[in-house]
Amino acid sequence: MWGGRFSAGIDALMAELNNSFPFDRTMWAEDITGSMAWARQICAAGVITATERDELLRGLQIVYDEFASGAFPVKTADEDIHSAVERRLGEVVGAVAGKLHTGRSRNDQVATDIRLWTMSAITRADAAVQMVQQALIDQAVAAGDLIIPGYTHVQRAQPILLAHWLLSHFWPLQRDRERLADCAKRTAILPLGSGAIAGTPLKVDRHAIASELGMLGISANSVDAISDRDFIAEYLFTTAMIGVHISRLAEDMVFYSSAEYGFVTLADAYSTGSSLMPQKKNPDSFELARGKSGRLVGSLMTILTVLKGLPSAYNKDLQEDKEPLFDAARTIEILLPVVAGATATAKFNQAALLRGLDEAMLATDVADYLVDRGVPFRTAHKVVGQLVRLSEERGVKISQLALTDFQSIDPTFAADVLGCFSMAASVAARTVPGATGHQAVAAQLAAAQACMA
Repeated sequence: MWGGRFSAGIDALMAELNNSFPFDRTMWAEDITGSMAWARQICAAGVITATERDELLRGLQIVYDEFASGAFPVKTADEDIHSAVERRLGEVVGAVAGKLHTGRSRNDQVATDIRLWTMSAITRADAAVQMVQQALIDQAVAAGDLIIPGYTHVQRAQPILLAHWLLSHFWPLQRDRERLADCAKRTAILPLGSGAIAGTPLKVDRHAIASELGMLGISANSVDAISDRDFIAEYLFTTAMIGVHISRLAEDMVFYSSAEYGFVTLADAYSTGSSLMPQKKNPDSFELARGKSGRLVGSLMTILTVLKGLPSAYNKDLQEDKEPLFDAARTIEILLPVVAGATATAKFNQAALLRGLDEAMLATDVADYLVDRGVPFRTAHKVVGQLVRLSEERGVKISQLALTDFQSIDPTFAADVLGCFSMAASVAARTVPGATGHQAVAAQLAAAQACMA
């Protein structure tokens, strides 16, 4: 492809370092589709005849079918997907294959291919995220009025509906979907026609190529177009955030499935055992999910490090954009269906949830009781803290203290303070949008379901 300038062959190890076909062959469909669009446009521009165009399209379809069936004949000399397709096209249609690359560079060709590939990856990632979201919605519907201990700082905080906790993992994923959609807009920009750096001299219709390839527009500057990999960094940031959000769900599920909590039981299909201890049932689906987040963050760090010091226009460093991109997409597409399945089949244990509810979690409700009777909140907070300390010193629940004990700390207390010691009442009192009250959660659930429409 570029050997005319050179009098000696490439070093074997240099060839292994340089050749990207082992990993960029995954873009075969995008490379051939882009080449078909280019063949049509250089024909429209008068560069090749209609007969030559049709012969190129016929050959490209044959090569496409060979890749699709797994019959493509690979040769060790194939440097990358572009040279492999062009080499095979020449074997199929002969010398006319040499006209396909007229006015085009591998710089704008690969930039187009990888954008097309990323567009598809975004669509697949969005579908995979939705699988997890749907599992969370289904579990939230099934949860009904079940109450779970809410935790902050890994300490019991306040009672919340189980559905509310489940949906707390839905909304971060919805933000991830919004990021994917936003990334898609900047990915669907056509670089083809930018040539190696200066743009093509051919009178091709770049807007028509963009439309044929399902893109939203064309690049504004040929120097920028051939080196712009912002969209890959954006995609990898989004997949890293997906990984982080999935890791937080996984962390909860790992803890909640332990014997110490017992809140949830995972299906055998998403658990593993121990090679030594027969009794073990490990939550490995979620542990692997937690671990894969590090891999996704690593892919983001790779592309940012590659991009940070490059001069303008194309540099071969950009070959390193593909493996982290492909790996992140593959990780997401395997990981999320497993997380969705593990979430969908998990069984929440009502008895364990009830055991996990500690009356001390209602301390804020007691403070609110005083506030309703005119006591400043900071004073109420201090009063209830003293009640908690007194109950701990006596080894009893707060509600088991005598009314005189309450009144010795603040005379505002009356016998009706015992009404504060109800988990259901505490949950029901929180009715503002976004809170854990039944009506608020019902509205939240409806909004989540609307996101899936």
